[in-house]
Amino acid sequence: MENVSLNTLKEETTGTSGSSPHVYVQKLDKQGRAYATGKRKNAIARVWVKPGKGVITVNGRSLETYFARPVLRMIINQPIDTASRTAQFDVVCTVVGGGLSGQAGAVRHGISKALTLYEPELRPVLKTNGFLTRDSRVVERKKYGHKKARRRFQFSKR
Repeated sequence: MENVSLNTLKEETTGTSGSSPHVYVQKLDKQGRAYATGKRKNAIARVWVKPGKGVITVNGRSLETYFARPVLRMIINQPIDTASRTAQFDVVCTVVGGGLSGQAGAVRHGISKALTLYEPELRPVLKTNGFLTRDSRVVERKKYGHKKARRRFQFSKR
C-alpha cells in the first residue's frame, strides 16, 4: 500500500470529502408550531411559536400582567425585534422556577430557539446577538463558616 494519509483513506471509504456545513431545517408539530425549551438560572420555560398577531401568553396570562416591569418585557421581545418579526408570531409559554428576572431570560432563550426552528434562516442573526447561548451563570452556594457565599463573619482579635 502506498503512503496515503489516514484522512484521505477515510474520505475514500465514506465517500465524503471534507466536512459539509450543517443544514438546519424547519421543525414543526402537528398544529404548525415550533417548540423549544429555554433556561436561565433556576427557571425553565417551555415555548411554542406559531404564526399570528404578536400575542405573547405566559402561564395563561398576558405578557403585561405576568411581567409588570417594562425591562422584563423588553428582554422577552428582544429576539422578535432583532429578527424583525414583530406582530408576526404568537407565543405561548409556561415558566416554572426561579424569580421574574430568571423567568424572563428563560422565555427569551426559548423564543430564540423556537424562532430558529420555525425559520432556520434567522439563526445567524440570533446567534450573533447571543440569544441562542444559554446563560450558565447560577447562584454560588453558601460555604460553611461564611455568612454568605463569599462574605465572612467580621474578624475580631479579642
